[in-house]
Amino acid sequence: MSAGGQRIPSFDLTLPLAKQILEHATGAPEGTPLVAKKLLHLGNRAAVDQVLSRLVQRGSLLRAGRSIYVLPVESRFGTRAPSAVKMVEGLANQRGETIVSHGAAAANALGLTTQVPMRAVYLTFGPNRRLKLGAQMVEFRHAPIWQLIFPGRAAGEVVRALAWLGPQKAGAAIKKLRTKLPASELKEVASARSRLPTWMAQEISALVAAGPPQGDDHPLGGQGSTRSDKRGG
Repeated sequence: MSAGGQRIPSFDLTLPLAKQILEHATGAPEGTPLVAKKLLHLGNRAAVDQVLSRLVQRGSLLRAGRSIYVLPVESRFGTRAPSAVKMVEGLANQRGETIVSHGAAAANALGLTTQVPMRAVYLTFGPNRRLKLGAQMVEFRHAPIWQLIFPGRAAGEVVRALAWLGPQKAGAAIKKLRTKLPASELKEVASARSRLPTWMAQEISALVAAGPPQGDDHPLGGQGSTRSDKRGG
């Protein structure tokens, strides 16, 4: 029923445009964002916007944010929202935007804290915004470029975890990581010291000066260090 008590006309999902949009969504990986501008090969903007809105009303699509839609996932347990991780990956690929996990999530993944983030928070060079996936809110926070380096790499997670932990806890965290991560990843972090805050660069330089753990065949400060690594000491 509408607000005035009138029945909303039924929407025929077999209509050509609705069917094409659903087929397009079904053929894409889980969590792929649907935006009207990417569907204009199927119809004009007004028609696409109207059909997307109707598909949300019917429960065939979820509205994640302004002009952003996702296809629900059907399983033997029922219908659920797509994975936030997969939706974020799809959004990053679609927009060419760097989106990485928040420092709290990075610290947890690296074993530096047992604190499990209660919310899905990501860092990006884009504006602050929120998207909704069913009952879950996904938050995007604008971050400085240095916090977005090495996306998808353990080296990047180290930088973001240290940024979240702060100067007081960074030294102990780096010592712990020295025994847990491959030297190659720590070398990547060391190579970026010129791009990091002074306090973080100093802590990482102390790690390089200390050398690798005993038995490590890949020294952090030996030959093979990058040019920025040599400058950062």
